[in-house]
Amino acid sequence: MSEPDYYLRTTCRMCGGLALRRVMALQPTPPGNNFLKESQLGQPEPVYPLDLHLCGDCGHVQLGHVVDPKILYQNSYSYVSGTSPVFVSHLREYAAHVIERFGLKPGALVVDIGSNDGTALRFFAEAGMRVLGVDPAVEIAARATQSGIPTVCDFFSHDLAVRLRTDHGPAAFITSHNACAHIDGLDGVFAGVEHWLDDAGVFGCEVGYFLDVFENTWFDTIYHEHLDYHTVGPFRRLLSRVGMMPLRVERVSPQGGSIDALIELERAAGLGAPATFAAFAERISTIGATLRDLLAGLKRDGKSIAGYGAPTKATTLMAHFGLGRDHLDFIVDDNPLKQGLFSPVSHIPVMAPDELYRRRPDYLLVLAWNFAEPIMSAHRRFAEEGGRFVVPMPEARVVV
Repeated sequence: MSEPDYYLRTTCRMCGGLALRRVMALQPTPPGNNFLKESQLGQPEPVYPLDLHLCGDCGHVQLGHVVDPKILYQNSYSYVSGTSPVFVSHLREYAAHVIERFGLKPGALVVDIGSNDGTALRFFAEAGMRVLGVDPAVEIAARATQSGIPTVCDFFSHDLAVRLRTDHGPAAFITSHNACAHIDGLDGVFAGVEHWLDDAGVFGCEVGYFLDVFENTWFDTIYHEHLDYHTVGPFRRLLSRVGMMPLRVERVSPQGGSIDALIELERAAGLGAPATFAAFAERISTIGATLRDLLAGLKRDGKSIAGYGAPTKATTLMAHFGLGRDHLDFIVDDNPLKQGLFSPVSHIPVMAPDELYRRRPDYLLVLAWNFAEPIMSAHRRFAEEGGRFVVPMPEARVVV
């Protein structure tokens, strides 16, 4: 008898408490990065629950159902950091900032958990540091190693950290960019980080901030790879459980905020109350209805519509809003790993961006809406030739 593909978690990842309660349900989907070959279109496509649970003890927001990480990452994972110029620029600035702030010296060991294609570590290597990545995506880890960024293809854990410290020595700096939202066993990961760091070592952990998701209705960042939706209060409890302490929290927004100030903002927003999530779901439904009406009206007028970007979040957005081939004729994406494939659920073909100028759709729905400005800037020609952009979030609008 085969092992199940997913299970329902009953304890909180942050505090270990048992007081988990489902507070919101999105449309079940396949893993958001499971793009299909044409030969797979007639085969069954497994879907998994996509429900948010709230811990009544510490207030941590998390997915209740955990999909087997081997399904999510080891074979079909197609996200690569280096295809986003905005993110590459951010990682370059991040490396320069931490090198200066923590006085990292040439020859010091810098480790990246969830290192992907090695983009972040490349900037540390260029500054003379020894670097090592850890990432479970087989093909992407191999490509990173071949490009000069040594990468261990495995899931990070305490046991792995013990072995790698023995092999490579203590780390001066360990970083992680959005990987801690993807990990079910956070206790083991943070205990592994604590073991691997030298006595003066620092862990820099970038995660999405759930207060931003809530305030801006960025619900499409909820997908199976993202198990956790972090806020400061629960994070502080996790750190204390593994013998670590927070040094500083930086919120990438005009508000900024200290640890205590952000915890107070989280309380004021009501993130620990189940009723808050009912209101959140209503806001999402309103956005979806507006977008469907807009696209349906364009189609009734005989307009052709394509999508730009096939990020993981687009699977959540399109499935929950009920968007499919009736709405979009095709999708273009900069990532060559996704070109020539078909999107999960809706099975819309994904093509290279040049297809825009061959097929010339009337409208372009920016599914990678968090990069809407650079996408529209890079494709000014599309607008100059009469095309129009539609940005779906945080409210649907046509950009003229």
